[in-house]
Amino acid sequence: MKARELAVAGAFEFRTTGFPDERGVFTTPLDTTVFLATVGRPLFPVAQACVSRSRRNVFRGVHYTQAPPGRAKYVWCAHGRCRDYVIDLRVGSPTFGRYEVVDLAGDCARALYLPIGVGHAFLARDDDTVMSYLLSGGYVPEREHGLDPFDRDLALPVPTGPELLLSDRDRAAPSLAEALRQGLLPVYADCVRAERAVPA
Repeated sequence: MKARELAVAGAFEFRTTGFPDERGVFTTPLDTTVFLATVGRPLFPVAQACVSRSRRNVFRGVHYTQAPPGRAKYVWCAHGRCRDYVIDLRVGSPTFGRYEVVDLAGDCARALYLPIGVGHAFLARDDDTVMSYLLSGGYVPEREHGLDPFDRDLALPVPTGPELLLSDRDRAAPSLAEALRQGLLPVYADCVRAERAVPA
């Protein structure tokens, strides 16, 4: 397994190679030894595992959590294909406002680690696109937020058109500037403290 840091500080992409034979393919999307060597601390104890299944052209996000408690994520595509967006929304972060787009596929050859406070979104490029998530914390509704994926300040390369499917919540999400005014964006120092407080 190989790893590289993304344009967002503290976020990483992990790549692995599958083992194909006549039965199919065997892949390991997570190797905690590689994670520890790359990130400098063990993977968080998994508090929740989630799976989403999406039709083609479904766009989910931009979603993020505030700290405390916040939630770190380890995600990969288990079936289909998606375009994944990782956005630094942490006020005071050295990479605030930067993003990176990574294509994920159902071969599970790539996985992403998103620290607490980092925004996440994805576009399903096939029907039955399945995303798998490991999360460091449970769902705390008042600390879960979203941003308008079409906000010009974010400048994400998100396609537009009537075929794009978003939830009502995502369509009504505030802009980056509005979230900042309302104090809804995560604070980098709080996120770092929350990450360090997660037991190994």
